[in-house]
Amino acid sequence: MTSTPAHATASTETYFDTVRRLSSAQKTAARGAPPYSVYVNRRVGRYLAAGAFRLGLTPNNVTAISAGFTFCAIGLLAIGEPSWWLGLVVWLLLAIGYAFDSADGQVARLRGGGSPSGEWLDHVVDSIKISTLHLAVLITMFTHFPLSSSISLLVPIGFAAVAAVSFFAMILNDLLKAKHAPTAALSAAPRTVVRSLLGLPTDYGVLCLSFVLLGAPLAFFGLYTLLFVANALYLALALGKWFRDMTALGRVDVARP
Repeated sequence: MTSTPAHATASTETYFDTVRRLSSAQKTAARGAPPYSVYVNRRVGRYLAAGAFRLGLTPNNVTAISAGFTFCAIGLLAIGEPSWWLGLVVWLLLAIGYAFDSADGQVARLRGGGSPSGEWLDHVVDSIKISTLHLAVLITMFTHFPLSSSISLLVPIGFAAVAAVSFFAMILNDLLKAKHAPTAALSAAPRTVVRSLLGLPTDYGVLCLSFVLLGAPLAFFGLYTLLFVANALYLALALGKWFRDMTALGRVDVARP
């Protein structure tokens, strides 16, 4: 079957036709994917992607828009004085940036596939975001929070380390699986609602929402600390599971003729 050029499709279908076409071409969510990312962010990103596609934006354009919203939020968090209005603005900018982060890959699918440079750009932006967000929390805590001890500053430092390791390990998992067992399914267990809900504290969308409490520094710090502990425990458990997966990849290599 001959594929229809992206520009031709965009000119002959309505916006909601584009949304429906994109809905039928969604990637299968990972079995441990948390609910906000799957049920909220991906859906919002779908509507943004349809609009961006019809405006002729490329996936890289959408990635740049995502970065603009995200890094504006991080900058405001680092230099602004904590308040309720600042917390709402930071949350909104981060949430919009996250939705556009979902949209860039969906735009690529509408256009017939992404590119290595686009995937590289998306991952680089994500890696910068993951580290600098927690460093911005560190700056605002040091500058404005009524902390009883400087030991509290270890929380955003630790969160930055956990987030960076988690991101790198997941990217490395995908690369090694694609290299050593591109057609093998190491884990066939389906995604369940319970498993998804257990991952809720690790959801980036929940972290974004926590900044709504920025006007109450101690309440924000308490929630932020709980999220850090949950993410650290999740990473500790996941690393063992991922190592076993990589061990299984080695057995696939040995068994391959």
